[in-house]
Amino acid sequence: MSPDDRRDALPTSDAHPYLRAATAGLRHHTRTLTAQASTGENGRPADRPHLDSLHAHLTALHHLLDQLAERTRPERPASGRHLATAHTRLWQAADSVHAAFHLLPASTPGGSDCHPERLPEGPPVLTICQRHLAASHAVRRKTTTADLAAPAS
Repeated sequence: MSPDDRRDALPTSDAHPYLRAATAGLRHHTRTLTAQASTGENGRPADRPHLDSLHAHLTALHHLLDQLAERTRPERPASGRHLATAHTRLWQAADSVHAAFHLLPASTPGGSDCHPERLPEGPPVLTICQRHLAASHAVRRKTTTADLAAPAS
């Protein structure tokens, strides 16, 4: 049994089956990319739908960590601070994925710009920009600019 197999073997009484399934999906995707690289396959670079899916995952984790930090902080302040730091780092990752999304070629000319003041041209830009805008509002309510600029500790 490899170390990866041992990590995947969780008790069947796991209280978080959907989180476990999402983690398994990410591990599978990572293994597929790693296997392609080890066999010399270059594979396809990231495309807009791929980054849209990854951004959705990151923002969902961001929201989950926000809730966990809020619930943990009153009883366990030190753990709550660490969760809040992870929350900030996830936002930084989601923000970078959003920026990378807009740097990839668009299917239509001029379609790679993000204009929060108007509706984007359609999927996947519509979904990623709306999701990113909603997450950024939550970040602004709880995080300072200094927190976002601080290096990872």
